[in-house]
Amino acid sequence: MTWQDQQLPADHPPVKSGRIGILIVNLGTPDAPERGPVKRYLGEFLSDKRVVEIPDIVWQPILRGIILNTRPKRSAKAYAKVWTPEGSPLAVITRTQAAAMQERLGQGVMVDYAMRYGQPAIAERLQALMDAGCDRILLAPLYPQYSGATTATVVDKAADALRKMRWQPAIRTLPPYHDDPAYIDALEADLVRQLDALDFAPEVLVLSFHGMPQRTLELGDPYHCHCQKTSRLLQERLAGRGLRFRTSFQSRFGPAKWLEPATDTVLKEEAAAGTKRLAIAAPGFSADCLETLEELAMEGRDEFLEGGGTHFAALSCLNASDAGLAMLESVLRRELSGWI
Repeated sequence: MTWQDQQLPADHPPVKSGRIGILIVNLGTPDAPERGPVKRYLGEFLSDKRVVEIPDIVWQPILRGIILNTRPKRSAKAYAKVWTPEGSPLAVITRTQAAAMQERLGQGVMVDYAMRYGQPAIAERLQALMDAGCDRILLAPLYPQYSGATTATVVDKAADALRKMRWQPAIRTLPPYHDDPAYIDALEADLVRQLDALDFAPEVLVLSFHGMPQRTLELGDPYHCHCQKTSRLLQERLAGRGLRFRTSFQSRFGPAKWLEPATDTVLKEEAAAGTKRLAIAAPGFSADCLETLEELAMEGRDEFLEGGGTHFAALSCLNASDAGLAMLESVLRRELSGWI
């Protein structure tokens, strides 16, 4: 039953309850493109046991003794390349998406956003929604493809916050939407728009997803299957455009075997094979970030052109595009069914 208007006695203390909240969550970002903030961010991110599934007794000395003393300086330089006057692209876009959802959904719902790693923190924003009277909250991790290292860790962090609450809200979680027609429709519309705007006709469209260790697939994580299905459905939609498609995985880290083929390997292979015109898209990312703006649009471009390619385009994520916002509103409204 949906919440009913309160009928309080005239002398009853004010009560804030009965509102509905949405907490949009994305991966996270350092507070600034500087060594200190990047070190704090990486320390939190790489200490998550769902992200790095190595026993602490082995991993923490490596993390604290080597990685956090070497990687932050290099990563800070990469972040500086994509930082905007408003801040981190990921934070700016996620904030814009939340504001757009607030406008589209109206005052019957309160929309906020958080980052799994960094600020604003999930616990803080959940409490803020509760303090504003939201006793029913839709937790919305913006990961189309499910992984234990993404969606699950958002739910874990929310549960940590709920564990400390005397009065807990009712919680729903946005499920993965990797094969949702609304998501595939949005990807098709936005990619077609961008492809049509290019000043060259790509021979190949690479669909690059964030990598995960091969071990996650072997342990039962559905992420690889979700990525492949998204790719297959999108290829079916774009089949008439005369493109050849490659599906790949980016952002490898450490010596372990990761999902293949690797995006950088694919770009080099295509250039070596004589491909001259190539476009790349990252349908698994809901917002442009370091991995798309620096790793694909900058490093990927250099790899392809240095290998002999002549034309390269990194296509934007859905971000706050018309197609992306329409899709997000659609899936959020569906999950709010019965509440609004």
